[in-house]
Amino acid sequence: MNFRILMISAAMAATAGTVWAKLPAAPADPAKAAEAKAKADEAAKKEAELLGKSQDKAVANYRKNKGIRGPASMAGKK
Repeated sequence: MNFRILMISAAMAATAGTVWAKLPAAPADPAKAAEAKAKADEAAKKEAELLGKSQDKAVANYRKNKGIRGPASMAGKK
């Protein structure tokens, strides 16, 4: 009896993921999908720019605290 309950419980647990899986919604309007993609691209571009700036700032801080001099091209950047 306990073996049957264990097997049924295991089968239910194995199929629970497929039952609860959710399919992504189909885009209703191609114009809205294009607009959403453009917004996402712009946000990714902005994030990449901010990441680059913060990396440059971290490098400048590291160089300043370690007393490392960079190439002449880095002298004017902050």
